[in-house]
Amino acid sequence: MSVQNIIKHLTKLIELHDSLLQVSQNKTEILKDNKIDALQKLLVQEQKHVQAINQIEQKRIDAVANWANENNLDPKAITVSTIIEDYTTGADQQQLEQVTLKLAEQLMDIRRQEDLNKQLTKQSLQFVQLSLDMMQPSIKNINYGKSKNQSEPTASKRSAFDSKA
Repeated sequence: MSVQNIIKHLTKLIELHDSLLQVSQNKTEILKDNKIDALQKLLVQEQKHVQAINQIEQKRIDAVANWANENNLDPKAITVSTIIEDYTTGADQQQLEQVTLKLAEQLMDIRRQEDLNKQLTKQSLQFVQLSLDMMQPSIKNINYGKSKNQSEPTASKRSAFDSKA
């Protein structure tokens, strides 16, 4: 068996990751616009993408294991990188390397986009917390009378009119 089955699964992973990147970019815009209902719908869509990616990833793992078994190699020790470096040549090697690099680039793009989304979410939560704190001030901060911690001046409590002649 050639590496074409592995390449097919990697290509499908690239397509799914490209779609996931689009979802992530849409999530960024929704977070900026503070649209909670749209965000909930998008999270469901994102979860479906992740499930599909996991299924194809499992098929890719199986394809690599099948390739290793057919070539009398240990399936647990073989990775796509070792196939590229040690076991393929020519067009197969070049094609496998291209799809692997493309997938790695997409994963980095998704990671950057999700880091941005994480920062936006964190800032939004900080703003909500600040707003709640402003609406419900702490009782400790309310000073309408003398504090119990303030000491009375111990100097003479006599006024100028009570002085002795």
